[in-house]
Order: sequence, then C-alpha cells, then structure tokens
Amino acid sequence: MNLLTVTDLTKKYKDFKAVNSISFSIPKGEIFALIGPNGAGKSTTLKIIATILQPTSGKITLENKDFKNMRDDVRKMITYLPEEAGAYKNMKGIDYLNFMAQLYSTSKAEATEAIKFARELSDLGNKLRDKISTYSKGMTRKLLLARALMSKPKLAILDEPTSGLDVINALHIRRTIKQMSKLGMTVLLSSHNMLEIEFLSDRVAIIDKGEIIEIGEPNELMKKHNAKNLEEVFSNLTQKQNE
Repeated sequence: MNLLTVTDLTKKYKDFKAVNSISFSIPKGEIFALIGPNGAGKSTTLKIIATILQPTSGKITLENKDFKNMRDDVRKMITYLPEEAGAYKNMKGIDYLNFMAQLYSTSKAEATEAIKFARELSDLGNKLRDKISTYSKGMTRKLLLARALMSKPKLAILDEPTSGLDVINALHIRRTIKQMSKLGMTVLLSSHNMLEIEFLSDRVAIIDKGEIIEIGEPNELMKKHNAKNLEEVFSNLTQKQNE
C-alpha cells in the first residue's frame, strides 16, 4: 500500500518549469531518495510535499488524503527538515525539545512521550542541558533530527540530513533514519552523497531539469546501467540529459 502518491506534479515560475509533470509513489516504511544536480527540482519537490510551496498543477495524496483539500490533516502526518534548518541558540537543548513538543502535542502525556523519545534519538545526553549556541554543527543536526522525528510522523521529509557533518555524526543520523524506517516511518530524502543514498535508500528517483529520468532500487539501477556504483549511474544519466 502506498503512503504517498504524487501524480503529474508541476511547478512553474512564469515560463520556467522547476518541476515538470513528475509522478512517483512511496509505500509505507520505505526510504525513498530523490537525487539530482543543483537546480534539478529536488528541493522544490520536497517543499511542495512539505506543504510549504503550492504546486502549479498535479495531485498529491497521503494515505488517500488530498493535499489540496485536506492540507491541515496532511500537516499533522508529516515532518520536514530542510538543509539549512536552525534552532533557537539562546535555549538549552532540552528546553528546545520541550518547547517543540508543546507546539505539536495534543496532551501533556503525548508531549512527555515525545520528549523522552527525542532525548533517546538525539544521543546528546547531558549536553542537552547546555545552550544550543555551544553546540557543534553535528550536535545541532542531531537535535534538529530528534525534533523532526519526535512525533513519529507517517512521512519524514529530509533534505540533506547529514550535509557538512563528520563521519561519526553522519553515521548516527543515518542509523537513526534506518531505525525509524524499521518502526514503520516512511522517509523521503535528498542528498548529494551517493554513498549515503546507497546505504539508506530502498528506491531512488533521479531528477534533472524538473523531470524524473530514472527510478528504481539502487542495485537494479547499477545493473541496468552497467555501473559500479550509484554515483556512476547518476553521472552518466545527467550527462546524457545535457548533451
């Protein structure tokens, strides 16, 4: 059963089509990656699915809820972590989690459970008592990911989740994403790190110039295009698009 279905999605800016009639679906519990060159339409697509941007045309459903007519219901089921997300640096980590839990929970018990879960996910321990202004980039990203996943959303939209992080922090975040997928959460992510995409993704869609040019499981794509790795698949396909 598909959790998310995108049909003929288009986003135009005057005469420019940032996203050009793309379609794909994601089953429940799958980690699905949308990858492509800079300016290919990845972030625009993620922002539309996160309900931040309005599409020009097309249809999106989440558990058969239409984004156009049931936007508020959809927002309760998703979370979005952009590449350049920030936190309130004057707050302590634990205070930030408490604040966000109060915003998104409908009861005190739900907020308490969300905070407990976020503390475990963040793996920051006693550092949660420190101000976020003292955090490294890796620590901040761990905190933000914990915030994004603390409500156990049906769909997590993650844009460059490990961008700029060292190996240890990046590995922690990848393992967290894998763990949440095993618990039934569906993930839509984008990353320029092809090794990360190979490690995380069940399926991959390659987008270029606003159009999806290939879609499939990483191993299937490597076999189909006689490539040693996903990076070669990506490079060959996007070069052909620009010839």
